[in-house]
Amino acid sequence: MTSFTEMSNAEAVREVLATHYGVRRVAMPTTGLLLGVGLTDLGPLQLHRATWGMTCTLDSTLTGQFFIGHVRGGTATYSHGHRSVDLAAGDAYLAAVPDQPISWNIDRADLDLIAFDTSLIHQVADTTESTGTRTRAPFRFTGFRPTNPHDNQRWLDTHHYARQIAGTDGTATPPLLLGSLARLLAATALTVFPNTALTDPTIEDRRDAHPDCLRRAIAFIDDNAHRDISPADIAAAAHVTIRTIQLAFRRHLDTTPTAYLRHVRLHHAHHDLRAADSTTTTVSAVAQRWGFGNHSRFTAAYHHTYGTTPSRTLRD
Repeated sequence: MTSFTEMSNAEAVREVLATHYGVRRVAMPTTGLLLGVGLTDLGPLQLHRATWGMTCTLDSTLTGQFFIGHVRGGTATYSHGHRSVDLAAGDAYLAAVPDQPISWNIDRADLDLIAFDTSLIHQVADTTESTGTRTRAPFRFTGFRPTNPHDNQRWLDTHHYARQIAGTDGTATPPLLLGSLARLLAATALTVFPNTALTDPTIEDRRDAHPDCLRRAIAFIDDNAHRDISPADIAAAAHVTIRTIQLAFRRHLDTTPTAYLRHVRLHHAHHDLRAADSTTTTVSAVAQRWGFGNHSRFTAAYHHTYGTTPSRTLRD
């Protein structure tokens, strides 16, 4: 559900900031007070727009969510511990991490933010040291800015893509598409912001990435492609770590678990298009039902696999 509210009342501003952003203290001007807040709640994701028509300072602490965003206009500075980060238009940044206090100085800034639960991190990345003990190490981001300009732009592009397809016009986003989008954002965050997730396979991961492991993973994907499954679900079904299952797919099939899942879902989309009534069904509806949000990419993948376009399959 999408909403946007503009406020010029101090108490209303304080209530919204406390509710949505964990703000414990805010210092605002006595005149010229203005804050606009937009929110699209998608379950595992929340898309925020915060337009500050004033200069203010605040302290916040959030629980259970990461907030990542970028500056559309204006400037802002925030401090975490002894580190201070200056932000201007075009900058991506890690706005908040669970249970860690952050202080802000905001000067008429226009901010886009995406919030997601900490559970999404563990759906796409490993913090386990070994397959034997399954000990989960505490995960944390170690930097609040992307490591370079290329990574900054990568986050902006992914953020823009998410807002394009996430149903901000009030329409419901199909579950498979929403789940894929949420994990894409989490995986992109892990790629562009420094963090402690474990990416290199261990000796145990290399030992466990054998054909039997791959067969278990493939069987799970084939049986559950209609469900919103994650890399963590696939790894659990094969009784290995995410790193192991990724290595097994690369080693034996030269692909990834996510790419294989997309291929299986493309097959289901092909079946649905062949069986559908072209007067009541659209290609876009079938594609989104099976987790494909980008129409041109879906069409290209479909043509590469089946030698024709999805629209022709639907018509025929």
